[in-house]
Amino acid sequence: MALIQVKNLTFGYEGNPEWVFDQASFQLDTNWKTGLIGRNGRGKTTLLRLLLGEYPHQGVISCPVPMVYFPFSVSNLEKSTAMVVQSIAPECDRWQIERELSLLRVDCDVLDRSFNTLSNGEQTKVLLATLFLHENRFLLIDEPTNHLDEEARDAVCRYLSGKKGFILVSHDRVLLDGCVDHILSINRADIEVQAGNFQSWQENRNRQDQFERSEQEKLRKEVDRLDRAAHRAADWSDKTEKSKYDTRNSGLRPDRGFVGHKAAKMMKRSKTIEARREAAVEEKAKLLKNLEQAEPLRLSLLHYPKRVLVEAEHLSAFYGEKEVFSDVRFSIQQGDRVAVCGKNGCGKSTLLNLLLGKPIAFEGNLRIDGNLVVSCVPQETSGLCGSLRSLAEKEGVEESLLKTILRKLGFSREQFSRNIEAYSEGQKKKVLLAKSLCKPAHLYIWDEPLNFIDVISRMQVEDLLLACRPTLLFVEPDARFCDEIATRRIRIRRE
Repeated sequence: MALIQVKNLTFGYEGNPEWVFDQASFQLDTNWKTGLIGRNGRGKTTLLRLLLGEYPHQGVISCPVPMVYFPFSVSNLEKSTAMVVQSIAPECDRWQIERELSLLRVDCDVLDRSFNTLSNGEQTKVLLATLFLHENRFLLIDEPTNHLDEEARDAVCRYLSGKKGFILVSHDRVLLDGCVDHILSINRADIEVQAGNFQSWQENRNRQDQFERSEQEKLRKEVDRLDRAAHRAADWSDKTEKSKYDTRNSGLRPDRGFVGHKAAKMMKRSKTIEARREAAVEEKAKLLKNLEQAEPLRLSLLHYPKRVLVEAEHLSAFYGEKEVFSDVRFSIQQGDRVAVCGKNGCGKSTLLNLLLGKPIAFEGNLRIDGNLVVSCVPQETSGLCGSLRSLAEKEGVEESLLKTILRKLGFSREQFSRNIEAYSEGQKKKVLLAKSLCKPAHLYIWDEPLNFIDVISRMQVEDLLLACRPTLLFVEPDARFCDEIATRRIRIRRE
């Protein structure tokens, strides 16, 4: 057992007036399987980089063992996979990587293939297996399941559940529940560590928030009561003090000393009440500092005069001479929320792009009304640049509405002044999602809309879709999201 200790960590990026971390402290056991969570922009990847010693900072970061970061950068994709593994873990033997690959259910023949011929899932699993070849290292794993299909995610979850000694950044609730035993949470006001998986952390957080809401309401009522009491006491003291100079009906003057004493006594009581009020206000201010504001999202649906929006029969798609998928059949009716499922490389994104009118060769029957208004979330964020204002103008959406949605998704006002290129991947994905929600549409087509997006925002999107019930065609490997949202599934099988 060894401890990673962080004390009074303070860090901010040059040119950014906001601290990413301000006097943050926590400690971790190097044998724990720790899940790192927090809203986009809170500094999860930054924290990993700080643990690696890559950024100057204030405070103390103490770790008794070296750390290794995942994902690795592969400079030459044309090398054999075995050579890529050897360049990352030069001390390992082939039998060791074969052992790890077998645990991930990857055919060891991939080692003899060029790395660039492997699928995204195969590449991720090979690099993850290579990570665990580093003995006597503490491992920092940053979102390993993005772009992986459900089957690959399950394999990664099973693999990590048998390991220990790592921090895992992930927004996948199924993964976090399946393979971690502690949660490191970057909250609004602090960083905390709890034993258990994501579900237990969420249950504890909900109980804590409920308790603090109750306490805050009690304190609010107490502050109101003390306000009234202090006002009455002060008012009575003033009136009593003024009465010292009154003349009674008998013509006698009141005992000024006695009256003054009573007035002073009441003023003292008023000040005591005021002190109790201030103490209650201070106590109230300590509550709900970590409450995550998850305001409900909205979208505007357009009514389509026909029940069926899209029909496909015996649909096949091609890139050049290569057939991507074949004989796909489906229809989309109003109110359907259709999940497109299948392994990586089977053509899920191709199908969505085909419906979006991209120049993709196909055979079969595809019927889409030309008057159908479609709003989309593309998979890639690489095309985003410039300011939010310029993006709104380019896309023809209302800037204020775009920013309102982003605020609900956890953006600070300070982030609105930055160019989109400076955003994290999760924040960029939120921009694409917000842009889609700004556009009234008959049909929404979303390609992996939740990649890099934090858990709280995922639940906001789930609540939105369940409340508004738009017609939706989507690809999303998050199993829990699909279970909650999909009314039907289209499964594409690669021949």
